Amino acid sequence: MASPASSQIIRVIDLETTGSSPPAHAVLEIGWQDVMLGEDGRWELHGDGGAILVNPGRPIPPITQAVHHILEEQVADAPWWHDVARQVLDPYPKRLALAAHRADFEQQYCSPRLTHGADWVCTWKCAMRLWPDSPGFSNQILRYWRKPEGLVHERGLPVHRAFPDAYVTAHHLRDMLNEASLAQLLEWSNLPGLLPRVRSGPDRGKEWQEIEDEVLENFLGDRDPDVRYTAEQEFERRRGGGYVGRDTAERLLL
Repeated sequence: MASPASSQIIRVIDLETTGSSPPAHAVLEIGWQDVMLGEDGRWELHGDGGAILVNPGRPIPPITQAVHHILEEQVADAPWWHDVARQVLDPYPKRLALAAHRADFEQQYCSPRLTHGADWVCTWKCAMRLWPDSPGFSNQILRYWRKPEGLVHERGLPVHRAFPDAYVTAHHLRDMLNEASLAQLLEWSNLPGLLPRVRSGPDRGKEWQEIEDEVLENFLGDRDPDVRYTAEQEFERRRGGGYVGRDTAERLLL
């Protein structure tokens, strides 16, 4: 493994919050797990990771307590977000990037000011590019479908707590980095999600190339940017612009 002085680290972040829309909602807990490039050129988990509870400065709605089970009395004496965020988000040795599953959510709370302008890898978007055959792309579906090597089951529990979720995501990120370059993951992460299958309507579950032209045209105006982007890519493919999803060996030969 690389020495600390030459470490190249990507820090995986997970947040638990009072809701999904800041500034009305705030952070309750931040968890992290590092992934580091070794001397052998392979990426591996690095260090023990950790988590810090955060005082959100407001009540925790029951609907979100039912997800993460963090009690108001547990965070009443916890530090404020601005007192802990930067030390976690911008660690030494300086990280190459931050990562999260559905990173758009974390980025709402982890502003460029707090991250020192870090790049972000979205493991949800990258999973759809690299592993389109997965039955789903949530952190936990990927966990049980892929069964990442070295993932300690108990250490990844309970679900919907900051450190266990970051720990699971870090295994996905490690394997992604060992399949594709960081530059490629960042490129995918900066685009809308490329959905392997239609996820709503009568054609739900079909691959995009299976649906009729008229149906595809309806998706071109969809309000969801991921659906709209995927439909646009399939539309371009039908006009000779490439393939939506991962090319199979058979298709590459053709």
